[in-house]
Amino acid sequence: MPSLVFRGTVVLPSELLPDAVVVVENERIVAVGRARDVKLPGDAPIIDAKDGYISPGFVDIHTHGGAGSDYMDGTPEAVRIANRVHARHGTTTIFPTTTTGTPAQLAAMLDAVEEVARNWTINTSPTRERGNVNDGARIAGVHWYGPYFAPDKIGAHPKGFERNPDPAEYVPALARGIIKSATCAAELPGAVEFCRAAKAAGCLVTCGHSNASWPEMSAVYEAGMRHVDHFWNAMSSTDSIRKRLATPQRGSMAEFVLYHAEMSTEVIADGFHHAPEMLQFAYRMKGPMRLCLVSDCSRALDTPPGIYRIGHHQTGEPFENNGAVGVLPGSDILASSIFPLEHMVRVMMRDTDAGLAHVIRMASLTPAERTGFDKDRGSLEPGKLADIVILSRDLHAQRTFIHGAEFEH
Repeated sequence: MPSLVFRGTVVLPSELLPDAVVVVENERIVAVGRARDVKLPGDAPIIDAKDGYISPGFVDIHTHGGAGSDYMDGTPEAVRIANRVHARHGTTTIFPTTTTGTPAQLAAMLDAVEEVARNWTINTSPTRERGNVNDGARIAGVHWYGPYFAPDKIGAHPKGFERNPDPAEYVPALARGIIKSATCAAELPGAVEFCRAAKAAGCLVTCGHSNASWPEMSAVYEAGMRHVDHFWNAMSSTDSIRKRLATPQRGSMAEFVLYHAEMSTEVIADGFHHAPEMLQFAYRMKGPMRLCLVSDCSRALDTPPGIYRIGHHQTGEPFENNGAVGVLPGSDILASSIFPLEHMVRVMMRDTDAGLAHVIRMASLTPAERTGFDKDRGSLEPGKLADIVILSRDLHAQRTFIHGAEFEH
């Protein structure tokens, strides 16, 4: 593909670089710097961000779907529909995320994701001046999130499908190589063995939907666990552990994450899961290198208010999209977000003092680092893939480029 130049304020991992350029050749970034210091290709078209920003593409490590589709629907078309809608909102790298379901549903989900990932291409037909991306965000891997949830921490996910980790299920699943992040409640029988297997398979090993105590967290930490899903949501507290294990009162997942510097976590900064002080606290306690922004988005993204399902379209748990957040019908139990990662960026900017460079880092480079994909994505640096989003001044995604090719919607 021919060269391409982006001009405007460039968002770097720790600072903003005004009046700068990003030069792209053959899907990769070849130069980043002040416009006055970079020699530009003479015939390259220039994309001007004007009063907006040139940002790295967002990396979403925890998302369930969008535009009416859930990854657990288990079809390539459902995967493509979800990937396209997230690309429209600036996500360039995505980790389709499982929930609770039958073994057959989980296997179908992996099959569908593998097919889309294998066939993802850039359209470079001679009739096009530049390539374009047809299938949306690029799949880095699957987040194996359900089904290994604690029975008392299922939340809004499909009930009756949660189970203890079984090697007969997870060993062949991990062997496929598509799973890159793997969750298990730490207190479940077999959790330590699962974490060891996931670590050996090269996954980011996580704990979520868990009522685990500090000693139980310590056991899976020794086995390779280094991340906790959606901080404060569907996770243990000192009070919930006291009710489960009686006295003496034990440390919870929150204390464990805050105590261990190597532990990372994530927040759903949609404005409904956490008040501003909670987002500020998480940022100050873990910092931009250990806190990720995630969408945890359901199939209700970009859909009208109504009743939808988390998980498979036939057996998933019904929830209500009320136009602001997902909730279980007739209750205040949260049921994932209905917004993409770009929305989380805007809320994090509004509700914390992190600043734009750190907020974008938490939506791009930090999740790429935690999952091991930072060598070629997550930031605007020479040698990395040209995954670039043009953001407006108010941080709405205007144009999305993946591998230097524009996603057109």
